[in-house]
Amino acid sequence: MRNPVLPLVAVCAAWGVFWGSWSALLPAVKEQLGTSAAGLGLALAATPVGAIPAMALAGRLARGRERGALMLCTALFALSVLAVGRVATPAQLALALLAVGATSGALDVALNMATGRAERESGRRLFQPVHAAFPVAVIAAAPATGLARDLGAGTAAVLVTAAVIVLGAAATVLALPMGRGLPPAGGDGHRRRWTAAIVLGLLAAGVLAVENAVEQWSVLLLETHQGASPLLASAAPAAYMAALTAGRLVVHALPRLSDRTLYLVAGAGGGGGIALAGLAGTPLLSLAGFALTGLALGPVVPAMLSRAAAADPTGALVSALSAISYTGFVVSPLLVAVLAAWLGLPAALAALGLLAVPLVVTAVSRRALPE
Repeated sequence: MRNPVLPLVAVCAAWGVFWGSWSALLPAVKEQLGTSAAGLGLALAATPVGAIPAMALAGRLARGRERGALMLCTALFALSVLAVGRVATPAQLALALLAVGATSGALDVALNMATGRAERESGRRLFQPVHAAFPVAVIAAAPATGLARDLGAGTAAVLVTAAVIVLGAAATVLALPMGRGLPPAGGDGHRRRWTAAIVLGLLAAGVLAVENAVEQWSVLLLETHQGASPLLASAAPAAYMAALTAGRLVVHALPRLSDRTLYLVAGAGGGGGIALAGLAGTPLLSLAGFALTGLALGPVVPAMLSRAAAADPTGALVSALSAISYTGFVVSPLLVAVLAAWLGLPAALAALGLLAVPLVVTAVSRRALPE
């Protein structure tokens, strides 16, 4: 069988190109629309609102049709990116981001289901290298977008470029080798599978809540609370993403590690890393903490998805795990905001280390995770 990793990596990387570019475009979008920070934040809230129902629907539609679903979701995501480039008011931006959220959420589920099926059919371990492509693309796209803006490119031009890249990735899915027909049924363990989906999904949601917090708040921590320069502070999310990628590739290169080992390392290293990042007195120590957090937590969610794909050939468990874990991204901004108002931002970020404790508890508990 041909190696299925390249089309999957292409889609995941193109997905990351948009999100890396989008983060760097936000100041220009705010200025272009003439809106306040609160108005922009309200429009941005449409993204998760669109994503959650789309993820549930995509899981049902993609089952047994993973390759076609992935191609369609990727192409629709590209079209939604084009729509963002044409908005002229905050209300239009909210509607466009509702579509971006829906298509991005559907793409997330379709990609995970296609990767799971390709992993089963090829016998290759695919989730770690596929998921490593996203942070690499984000790291590359954000400064490239900043450079394009410095050279005079407008938001529409950047978004058209991102959409073309995503459409190109959609075309590569044609080369994804995959068997025909529906996968075999998963047997009579329906209740056990859903128990596993909930347990794994909640563990993954904690990991993603920490990831979102690093992306959203790490620069502010270094610049406002530790006196770092804007350039040094901007290295915080890049340090996290680079370490996240390294962690996934290292685990992929090693012999398959047990879940207990992965969870123990992730819980202890990730929890300790984010606590160090929040409470460190210097920017360099905080950067080290963010890097440790990414290195430890990076491999966990792909490993969970791989486990789910092997346990349930229908893809239902992968779909459910993807949707449940996404709640981590949804609740993270509000959680950090509330904690920061109560404890201050440094302590709030450190307190997120508690979200890694369930991983340690799971690793050391005598009873394994439900199958």
